[in-house]
Amino acid sequence: MTAQPPNPTPKPILNPKAPSSLLPNLPHNANVLVVRLRSIGDVVLTLPALQALYDWRPDLRIHMLVEPYSAPLLEGHPAIKEVIVLRKFWETVRLLRRRKFSIAFNMHGGPTSAFLTRLSGAPVRVCWAHRQFSSFYNVHVPIHFPVAGRIEMHTTEHRLQQLLYMGLPETPLQAAKVYVNTDAAERVRRKLAEKGIGASQPYAVMRPGASQANKRWPTERFAAIAQWLRETHGIATVVNLGPGDEQIAAEVRQRFAPGVNARESSAANSAGGMITDSLDLRELVALLAGSCLFVGNDTGPTHIAAALGKKSVVIFGASDAKVWSPWKTEYRLIENPFPCKQCPLGKCESLPASQCIFAISVDEVREACEALLGTTQRQIPRCARNDNENF
Repeated sequence: MTAQPPNPTPKPILNPKAPSSLLPNLPHNANVLVVRLRSIGDVVLTLPALQALYDWRPDLRIHMLVEPYSAPLLEGHPAIKEVIVLRKFWETVRLLRRRKFSIAFNMHGGPTSAFLTRLSGAPVRVCWAHRQFSSFYNVHVPIHFPVAGRIEMHTTEHRLQQLLYMGLPETPLQAAKVYVNTDAAERVRRKLAEKGIGASQPYAVMRPGASQANKRWPTERFAAIAQWLRETHGIATVVNLGPGDEQIAAEVRQRFAPGVNARESSAANSAGGMITDSLDLRELVALLAGSCLFVGNDTGPTHIAAALGKKSVVIFGASDAKVWSPWKTEYRLIENPFPCKQCPLGKCESLPASQCIFAISVDEVREACEALLGTTQRQIPRCARNDNENF
């Protein structure tokens, strides 16, 4: 994506006591900045809100500032006029100021995004109330501003919150969408074929990693599910490892490809698939797009799979499923009923190992997979009665 023509000079800040007038009164073709740094899952879950803004006012030029590793997720998205990739701080500031933004939304809220929003040159700067460096913003969105009549909401709805407060008419959010790069899809096709997974062979993608230990289901249980998928349904498994999965990489290779020390296993293994840890993000999107099922923990690739419309079985440990469940795809969610399941720590305070995710059995995950593989109609998951649209 390329830079856009200069924007008309931004109008002065409108009445700050009537923030709902700000978006409707933006000039035609106004440049709008949306800042969302860090994780790929958060970037994906921001897309439905931006699509809603674009559907309402397609004249607005939406520019999204993201980290370099997240940028491929936005390629080809119709709602986004330009992807601005984070660079060195002052270089990024210069890039932002050249675009003469009429309004800037900080949908991240951290210190780096706060300083970039403040220095963007936008006369209207929006963030949630009570965030760091609150003086950098001249519009503060109440943290309990309702979406769909609720103050408890999914992350996707939380991203919409800022736009609604600024005057976007509320309509039901669509699914997130990411788009497959043709060249990446061809590279993935060749890699799969080299490992014996041809075009007619159905495969599941497994993601056994996660950002912290109490979000990671045991690797040996993923292997048991992979073997069951192969033996019962004839479905091969591709185990995907990504950045941060170094702690479990050796065990994954042991469980899925015994005796193989290369970066990728050279043949189908006893669990019925292959291991890959060398895919870039475009290739990961292509890999997920070709799969018939996703099985994984609460991670960024989970939300990419959902944005591709993939049937997903998601295993939750410490994180809040009501906030981070897959958005608008057919899924089953398995979690335990422990009252401490939203623990913000990386491990249990009083036990030698986190019990929340370890309490989930192979049988539970197998039943969830079977339910998805045997149905074409979305049903409300047994363990997730609170659906995306109706908490």
